[in-house]
Formats: sequence, C-alpha cells, structure tokens
Amino acid sequence: MTPFDTLATLETLHCTLSGPIATITLNRPEVLHALNAKMFDELEHVFTTLAIDPTLRVVILTGSGDRAFAAGADIRALADTDAHSGLAVSQRGQHVFSLIESLLERAGKPVIAAINGVALGGGCELALACTLRIASDKARLGLPEVKLGLIPGYGGSQRLPRLIGPGPALRLMLTAQIVDATEAFRLGLVDEVVPAPDLLTRAQAIAQTIASMSPLGVGGVLEAVHRGTGHPLVYALEAEAEIFGRLCGTADKQEGLTAFLAKRAPTWQGH
Repeated sequence: MTPFDTLATLETLHCTLSGPIATITLNRPEVLHALNAKMFDELEHVFTTLAIDPTLRVVILTGSGDRAFAAGADIRALADTDAHSGLAVSQRGQHVFSLIESLLERAGKPVIAAINGVALGGGCELALACTLRIASDKARLGLPEVKLGLIPGYGGSQRLPRLIGPGPALRLMLTAQIVDATEAFRLGLVDEVVPAPDLLTRAQAIAQTIASMSPLGVGGVLEAVHRGTGHPLVYALEAEAEIFGRLCGTADKQEGLTAFLAKRAPTWQGH
C-alpha cells in the first residue's frame, strides 16, 4: 500500500493516480466547490500525504464539472464569524494554501491548477498557491472580497501582487473586477489558456513532461525560486550556487550527463 491509497474515502475531494501524476478534484458541485472547513481539512490531509508518496512527481488540481474550479469561501459559514473567529478562519486558509505552495515545492512536486470554470475569492487564492495555472477559455477569475466588506484572507492580497505586480493587483482587488481567461493571461495571472474540452489533456501533458525530467532537478528549480523570491539578488544567487553544487554531487546528475552523451533516455534514481 502506498500513501496515496489512504485517500479513497474523502468527502469533498476525489483523488486519482496515473503513474507519477495525481489528480485532485474538488467535489462539492452543489455549491460550486465552495471552500468549507471540511474541504480545508481534506486538502491538508491530501497534500501532506502526497508530499511523502515516493511514487508521485506532479499534482493536478481541478474542479469537477465545467462550471467552477472553486467559487470561493463558504459564505454561509463566513456570515457567522466575528473578529476572533474570522482571524482563525483566515489563518486556517493561509496555513493550508501555504502547505500546497511550499510543502510540495520542498518535496520537488509541482502543483498545476487546471482552472475549469470560475475561480473567485478563495478559489482564486487556491489557484495562486499552485505552481502553474492553466485556464479553460471559459474560466473567470477574481478577488471580489471588498464587495462583502472583506479582503482576500487566504493569501491572495500577498500572492497576487507578487505574481502580476502591485498596480494590476490593486486594480483587481479594489474594483472587485472579475476577468475572463484572456485577460487573466494578459495580466500573467494564468500561464496558458486552452479550449475547455482540452484543459485536462493539456494539464496532463505538461505534468508528463515535468515527470520525465530529473526529480532532483525539478526540486532544485522549485527550491531556488522559492528561496530567492523576495530576497536581494546577491542572496538569491548564493542559494542558486549552493543548490547547483549540491546537485553536481548526485547520481542523477551523472546519469543525466551520461545519457545525454550516449543519446539515450535517462533512468532517474532520485539521488
């Protein structure tokens, strides 16, 4: 039994494994996959489990059906919050999304958001926590929390400016603007837009390409970007050199160079 085999009985998520690629599907279609406490608990369990699964290389995260990736937080639950419980709700969402962002990056396992429909509020914040974002041409994204007298509370107010720049991010958040996939791509909010019927096929193709690469190399790239982002260049370059040097001492580096010179496919060992 692998760690993945423990994920068969979840209520709000559906998990499948195809070779080295896991697909996690948000599955509360009756509320457009709104994020409630149960879903946060299950997301935490899933991603903690996937991080230690030695068979896994890449994760695809999507929503069931064709209407929504995730429509946002559970509004009915938010209606009952006060200052104290609201702080806890925000911290809980931040913790789970940071887990998705950093735990799998440290494990060398990127997460691809396949945004199949609306990704609003917490749903957009969930996509922002992923490594890459591929959007259906039917997708719509935004952080419209100011309409509710709130701000993005699951990391969106911090990740969006880092991704697309403070000016465009402020415009989207302050006006509660919801953008289509074309505009999201122009802003850099998503990395690629594909026709809706091709979304999962394209996400799987990207995942397969990543999975064919050196696992240590993929992990090294994720680590270098994670350690360097937001720091002065001189510090980031030190981190890059340290990671490069570390990889030069691995069996996979030797295998990669040997296979390249021999014009054959490498056989990665992960060490």
